[in-house]
Amino acid sequence: MATYPIARTVPVEPAAQATTARRRRGFGRWFMATGWRHVVGIVTSAIAVFPLLYVVSTSFATSGTLTGSNQLFRSFTLDNYVKLVSDPGRPFVRWWFNTMFVSLFTAVASVFLCTLAAYAFSRLRFSGRRIGLGTLVITQMFPQFLGVVAIFLLLVSIGNAVPSLGLDTLPGLVLVYLGGALGVNTYLMYGYFNTIPRELDEAAKIDGAGHARIFFTIILRLVGPILVVIGMLVYIGVAGDFVIASVVLSDPRSQTAAVGLFGMISLFRNDNWGTFCAGAVLTALPVMILFLYTQKYIVTGLFAGSGK
Repeated sequence: MATYPIARTVPVEPAAQATTARRRRGFGRWFMATGWRHVVGIVTSAIAVFPLLYVVSTSFATSGTLTGSNQLFRSFTLDNYVKLVSDPGRPFVRWWFNTMFVSLFTAVASVFLCTLAAYAFSRLRFSGRRIGLGTLVITQMFPQFLGVVAIFLLLVSIGNAVPSLGLDTLPGLVLVYLGGALGVNTYLMYGYFNTIPRELDEAAKIDGAGHARIFFTIILRLVGPILVVIGMLVYIGVAGDFVIASVVLSDPRSQTAAVGLFGMISLFRNDNWGTFCAGAVLTALPVMILFLYTQKYIVTGLFAGSGK
């Protein structure tokens, strides 16, 4: 008579069961505490990065249409970049330098004006200080392009007196942007200035320093991060502006990159999307390089300014 071995069930150790349960509970607690943030971060990063990859891919694609560039990096060519810089009817290189001039000059001048205003609101006490600060913030609720007709007529009048500041001039466009330089940026600087101890001002006054010397030799040395933040915000806003620039600038040689590139895709049917994306990539390069170089100052400036 044949005998068969009896299958034995190996009992699971209570310690192993407890370890498995703790791992399950540990993962659940970790996911509820911090794990969901990683999921949100990954999804948000994918949403933010995909349009950038699509633009870069289209700039290197052989097809000039959007439907022909649905597959990322399916083809690679530099023809779009060559066409962009060699087309005499569309002087992109001049547009690029116009954008750099307007953006950098406006950013530097706006930072200087906002710094002066923020110092006055933070360190001086005068009648109407709170009302003036609130008015600057409230006026920013109305976009600048709402007054585009008034801006156009004003530049026509200014151009009759000073032709270099009228329509179709880059200084005239800078003048328009500087007209709305104060506002939220001043309020952001005001919060940062309040984090600087007033004892520094008092010590300098004891040594005989006035407001001008305190501002240029002490305050400006301590508010570098917020200056970088405001400069970056103004630069990005001016470089990407289309409404105001398209009204002020009509001559192709005086246009900025945003206005000039729009002319490539303004028609209903065109195959210039590859060239347009190439121009967008070249226009965004200075901003990206500047952001990577100054991002530690940007983080410091935003957090320090919001902590007061």
